Amino acid sequence: MYVDLGNALSTVASPGVSREALERLDDDVAAAHERIETGRADGEHGYASLNLPETVDPDAIRVAVDRFDDPDAVLTVGIGGSALGAATLADALDSDVDAYFLDNVDPEHVAALLDSLDLSSVVVNAVSRSGTTAETLSNFLVVREAMESAGVDWTERTFVTTGEAGPLRRLSEQHDLPALAVPDGVPGRFSVLSTVGLACAAVQGHDVDAVLAGARDGADSLSGSLFESPAYAYGAAAYALDQRGASVNAMMPYAESLETYAEWFAQLWAESLGKDGLGQTPARALGATDQHSQLQLYRAGPRDKVVTMVRPRERADRAIPETDLDGLSYLGGSSLGDLLDAEFEATEASLADAGRPSVRVEIDRVNERGLGELLYGMEAACVLAGELYGVDTFVQPAVEWGKRAARGLLGGVSGPGSDPETRRDPEEADGEFGAAEAVAEKERLVVE
Repeated sequence: MYVDLGNALSTVASPGVSREALERLDDDVAAAHERIETGRADGEHGYASLNLPETVDPDAIRVAVDRFDDPDAVLTVGIGGSALGAATLADALDSDVDAYFLDNVDPEHVAALLDSLDLSSVVVNAVSRSGTTAETLSNFLVVREAMESAGVDWTERTFVTTGEAGPLRRLSEQHDLPALAVPDGVPGRFSVLSTVGLACAAVQGHDVDAVLAGARDGADSLSGSLFESPAYAYGAAAYALDQRGASVNAMMPYAESLETYAEWFAQLWAESLGKDGLGQTPARALGATDQHSQLQLYRAGPRDKVVTMVRPRERADRAIPETDLDGLSYLGGSSLGDLLDAEFEATEASLADAGRPSVRVEIDRVNERGLGELLYGMEAACVLAGELYGVDTFVQPAVEWGKRAARGLLGGVSGPGSDPETRRDPEEADGEFGAAEAVAEKERLVVE
C-alpha cells in the first residue's frame, strides 16, 4: 500500500497539516505504536485483530467448505462486520460462484432474493458471534423455511460461523453442521481477515492464503514512525486533519470493484472512532461516477472534508475505438483505463486548486494480495487513530443500545448475552427494557 499526503499539507490545502506538525505528531505515533504492539503481544481484545494474518487457520476454513460440491452461489446471512468484509472480497474478485448477502431485514428484499435463487445449489453461511443477533437469526430462520419449502435439505447446504456457545453453536451440534469459530478478541468490523470474512471467499474459490500474505505485508510495514508506515501515515493524517476541521472523510475508490470496500471502511471508521464527541464522519463515493454528483460539494462546499482517493496501479484495460464523431476524435487511441486515470488526476488537481485536502492511497492491483494489504492497512490506521484520539476503538456502546431497544420492542430479553427467543415480562426485566421504553414513549410530531 502506498500513501501520498502531499495534497493534505497546509502548503496546498486548508484545512491542511504542516510537515512540522506531522513531525511533532510522530512522537505520539511512536507511543501509540508501542501500545499497539503491547496489545498485540498480549492478545488483548481488539488488538488481537492485527494478529489475524498469523493466527487464522486457512486450512480449517477450507475443511469446513470443502464438503459443498460445486455450488452455484453462496449466501451469507449476517449483518455489519459479519457480512461487510466478506462482501468486500466477493465484490472485488471475480468468481464462477455468485455471492449474495442478507444483511438487512427488509422483507421485500429478502423475499425477492430467495425467490430468485435455486436453493438446491446454494451454500448458506449463518454468521453471528453470539448466535443471538436478531436480524441474522430472523433471516436465517426465513432462509431455512424457504429451503424446506423448496424440498432442499438445509442441513446439507449450511454451515455456521459463530462463537463457542449460543443458539447457532447448539444448532450446529444438533444437526452436525460444519462450524467455524469466530476468533476471540476480534470485533466484527475487524474480522474480515478471519473465518468471518474468509469463508465466503473460500467457497468462491479465491486464494485465501494470498489474502493473508497481503495482510502480512501490511503488518510487516508497521513501525514507530508515520514516515515509515503507510497505514500509520494514513491514520495519523486523518486524525490531524480532523483536529484542524476536516471532520468528514470521503472514501472515493477509482475502481468499481472497490465500491463495497468504501462501505466496509465506513463501518470501520464510524463504529471505531465515533465516541466522546470525537471521530470523523465517513462518506462514500465512487470515482469517476461521483465526480458528476458529490465533487461539487467537496470542492466548493464547507471546508470540513478530506477526500481519500484509492486506486490500483495496475488493472485490465479496454481500448476506446477510433471515431470520426465531431469533437470526440481525441478519445480514439486511448483506453478506458487511461480515461479513468485522467479523471483521478483531474479530481486531485481540482481539489488542490480549490485548497481542499485529499490523500492518495494506491495498491498494486485489485487481487487477493492487494486486498489483504489494503484491508489490513486500513484496520491498522483505524487502531492508530483511536490511540491518538484517546478513545476505546474496540467497543460500540451506541450500537448495543439499539440492539437492546429492538429486542425489548419485540418482547425479548434485552440484557447482554440474552437469547432473543426468550420471553419475559417487562416488569420483571430489572430495567433491561429501558431502551425500548425510551423508544416507545418518545414524543411524536407527525405531519400527514
